[in-house]
Amino acid sequence: MEKKLYTLLVYSENIAGILNQITAVFTRRQVNIESLNVSASSIKDIHKYTITAWSDEEQIIKITKQIEKKIDVVKANYYVDTELFIHEIALYKISTQILLENPEISRTIRKHNARMMEVNPTYSTVLLAGLTDEIVDLYKQLDDFGCLLQYTRSGRIAVTRSHEELVSDLIKDAE
Repeated sequence: MEKKLYTLLVYSENIAGILNQITAVFTRRQVNIESLNVSASSIKDIHKYTITAWSDEEQIIKITKQIEKKIDVVKANYYVDTELFIHEIALYKISTQILLENPEISRTIRKHNARMMEVNPTYSTVLLAGLTDEIVDLYKQLDDFGCLLQYTRSGRIAVTRSHEELVSDLIKDAE
């Protein structure tokens, strides 16, 4: 079967150890997690896990069902990119000296709609919020200029394109 990038949105109670339980499901199935983002959700005392992994649909269905069986998990669903609004954030630390010597670097940063966060005599910090492809493209271009000192990006954050939020309906039913 063909492997695709899937995004799982998992909602759970804020209990110590639940992240370990969730990641163990991937480990047992030998599926590598591509990115993981955990934060409080819009629902009181419920946390949202946004997990991406390359897998086939049959495997991702099994993983989702296993995660949902965990006692502290409220809801788990998997999605493909077309079903979600997706965003990531990246920080690039670049050499100020090389930046000042090559005006093409500034043009490249502006072309990507990235923001200069800090400029000092040693380094400059650039922030880009966008899709993974845009973030990777800017990384490659800055690396090609030889100015990149450090780079990091957040895990994916996502919300569904659906008008209803399944987890909200589930919480209302439970009340």
